[in-house]
Amino acid sequence: MSFIAWVAVLGAELLTLAMTSSYLRWMPVTTSAVCLALGVAIGPAGLGWLRLDIKDAAQWMEHLTEVAVLFSLFVCGLKLRLPLKDRRWRIAFGLAGPVMLLSIVGVSLLLHFGFELSWGLSLLIGAILAPTDPVLASLVQVNDAQDEDPVRFGLSGEAGLNDGVAFPFVILGLLFLQQGGGSSTAWLDDWALKRLLWAVPAGLLIGYCMGRGIGRLTLSMRIRNADSTLSPNDYLTFALIALAYVAAESVHGYGFLSVFAAGLGLRRAEVTSAQDSQTPAEHLVQPVVGHQNVEPDAAVHGNVEHLEDSQVAAGIMIGDMLSFGSLVERAMEVFLVTLLGVVLVGHWDWRALVIALVLFCVIRPLIVGFAPWGSLLDRRQRLLIGWFGIRGIGSFYYLFYALNHDLVPSMATLCTDLTLSVVALSILLHGISTQPILAHYERQKKPPRSA
Repeated sequence: MSFIAWVAVLGAELLTLAMTSSYLRWMPVTTSAVCLALGVAIGPAGLGWLRLDIKDAAQWMEHLTEVAVLFSLFVCGLKLRLPLKDRRWRIAFGLAGPVMLLSIVGVSLLLHFGFELSWGLSLLIGAILAPTDPVLASLVQVNDAQDEDPVRFGLSGEAGLNDGVAFPFVILGLLFLQQGGGSSTAWLDDWALKRLLWAVPAGLLIGYCMGRGIGRLTLSMRIRNADSTLSPNDYLTFALIALAYVAAESVHGYGFLSVFAAGLGLRRAEVTSAQDSQTPAEHLVQPVVGHQNVEPDAAVHGNVEHLEDSQVAAGIMIGDMLSFGSLVERAMEVFLVTLLGVVLVGHWDWRALVIALVLFCVIRPLIVGFAPWGSLLDRRQRLLIGWFGIRGIGSFYYLFYALNHDLVPSMATLCTDLTLSVVALSILLHGISTQPILAHYERQKKPPRSA
């Protein structure tokens, strides 16, 4: 298919979703599930309009999925406003750390003993499927920076952190396969030192410092030059994502973690500029954001004259960046999930049913349920977090990363089939259940009306 054909399909699909959004919002199904079905319909198993060879597309698909994850991670970090000393961060750290690591172990054991795969291949597939997704899981994450619900906050922090934390274990699986059971373990020490103990904290620290530093510098310049409303914040979004990623990768840190931390750092710059207000700055200036028919200066001085210049500058900057980042995130989600639908039938593997059932309904719920959360989460919240382990675009990236690192054809085929099939099952199962379960959870949170 030509590039024009791909663009035509994407445009037609986006138009269809835009025109039918008022109907879809009342249905117990997510946009991702609809896109998956549309992909199957226009793929070789349906109308045959689109075809995609995974092997030939692996190089550009790796970069495309990487861009999608980067934008999603940045937006995710930008939405998390609670200070790191807040107890609710323990939920995110627990989910992205011990819960994810034990999930890798659980899936690896299932693949090795249940399907007789080698330890290296089992570990690789377990690491690919381990991280929850920041793109497809947007419905279960925080709605905005004021949302401090422990379930949503924990899932948001997990999605932002574990896409980077899973990286060393994907590399570990590849190293196991490359070493082929050799007696020397020097490579394991090198992996632990460089890929785990250095790359993870380096990525986080670099991104956070860059986000906070660039955010404070930008706001200071805009306030000094009275340019709070006219500066191109989409440029700043691109620049910060790119620079945080490159800075971390140049010193062998993890770019995913750096971009997520850059969003966190930029948010802390907003908190400082907003003079530690409990209300995010973008909410304070919301009445003037998006009114294209109003002159910016008139809008600001006419509606938010009670705000400090720093609050106005921070509110407009953060609001624009969230809007632009979310737009790119949603467009990439539609395109990539549609591509999954196009190739799904040709790569379906029945073993994914067992893997998905055990991972979604046994491994993750048990690990989350028995983790020592204390008073942070009640039983109902643990059940919700245990179920909402949504897999998606992050797993796609790690799959294509592995395919581009010299997997033998039989292993490459197995990794591809199992990953695509499990992610498709996650999109369907979680997509159908997300809205009803969350609606029930939100109703239970509301205090009863007084008589």
